[in-house]
Amino acid sequence: MLIVLIIIIAFIVTGAIVIRQPKFGRPPSGMRFKQVQASSNYKNGSFQNQSITPDLTEGATYYSVLKEFIFGKSKRVKPIDVIPSKKTDLISLDKGKDVLVWFGHSSYFMQVDGKRILVDPVFSGHASPFSFTTKAFAGSDRYTPSDIPVIDYLFISHDHWDHLDYKTVMELKPKIKKVICSLGTGEHFERWGFDKNIVIEKDWNEQILLDDGFIVHTIPARHFSGRSFKRNQALWTSFVLKTPTMNIFVGGDSGYDKHFAETGKTFGPFDLAILENGQYDKSWKYIHMQPAEVLQAATDLKANRLLPVHSSKFALANHDWDAPLKTITAINQDESLVIITPMIGEQVDLKNTSQQFLPWWEGVK
Repeated sequence: MLIVLIIIIAFIVTGAIVIRQPKFGRPPSGMRFKQVQASSNYKNGSFQNQSITPDLTEGATYYSVLKEFIFGKSKRVKPIDVIPSKKTDLISLDKGKDVLVWFGHSSYFMQVDGKRILVDPVFSGHASPFSFTTKAFAGSDRYTPSDIPVIDYLFISHDHWDHLDYKTVMELKPKIKKVICSLGTGEHFERWGFDKNIVIEKDWNEQILLDDGFIVHTIPARHFSGRSFKRNQALWTSFVLKTPTMNIFVGGDSGYDKHFAETGKTFGPFDLAILENGQYDKSWKYIHMQPAEVLQAATDLKANRLLPVHSSKFALANHDWDAPLKTITAINQDESLVIITPMIGEQVDLKNTSQQFLPWWEGVK
C-alpha cells in the first residue's frame, strides 16, 4: 500500500509540475474572469453549448470508446506514403492577389483585399502537449513559421492543441499584428507575453470592426475547449469575415446544429465556407460533423464554395486518413455544392469560382 501511495503522490506531483509549463496557458483570471462570468454562455463554472451536447453519443461509454480506439483502430489511420504538397512563396506573394493556401488540418493562410490572415496555425510537427505524440503525417508539415509573412489578423477558433500551438505562435509572435479569438482564450496569449492591446477576444454574437471594410462577427459553434484537465474555461467559436469584396465563413470545430442555418439567414450567402471535415466518430457525433453533415452545413450557410478542412495531417480519430475527402466528394457527385480540395500548399484563387483541383489523395497509400 505504501508503494502504491508513493506512486500516486509522485504521479500527482509530476502532473502538477507539467501543467504549470507555459505551453499549457492558463485559465482566465482577474478582469477577464469577470467578463467570462458575465457571459450568458457561461454557467455552472464553464462555458456551455447552445444545445444540450453530451460528451458521447447515446449508447457509447468511455470504456467502449477506449476499447475501439485500442483494438478497432483502422489500419489506414495514418498514410504509409508521403503526403503530396506544393510550396508557395508566401512572403513574396503579390499582395494584390486574393488567395488561400491550406497547410493541412485546420491551418491555412488567406490573402484577401490586401490583408494577410492566418487561421489556427500548427507548424510544430505535433498536435499535443508532447512532441512524441500525435505527430504530423510525413510530408504534411511542409511549412514552418519562417515561411509566413507578417500577419495582419491571426484567428484562433479555440484553444485545443491542434488549433492553438504554443511553439508556433511563439515563433510567429513578432509577425502578428492582431489576434482575434474567443472569450477566455486571450489569457493564454497574455501569459505568453503578447501585447494585450493586440488581442481581441469576444463572446458569441459580437462584432469586431477592423480596418476599413473588414468586419468580423463571432458565431456559435458546438464543441468544447481545454488545454489541461478542466474543460470549457475558454469559449470555442467560428467567424464571419466580411472584407471589402468577399464574405467568408471561417469555421472552427463544431458538431452540426441550428447555428449554421441561423448564420446563413443572417449573414449569407457566403463566397466560401471553410468547415471541419475529419476526426469524426459515431461515438462523439455532437462535437464533430460527419461528411454528410458538412455538406448540409454548407447548404445552410448558403455557401457558393466549400473548403473541407480538419484532415490529412493528424490522426485524432479511428477513420482512414483519407476517408473525409473520399466520402465528402463521393456523396457530392451530383456537384450540388462546389467543393475545393487543394493539396497542402496549393494556391486557391479566391475569386476564380471555376478553378479545378485534382483528387490528390487518390493513389496515396
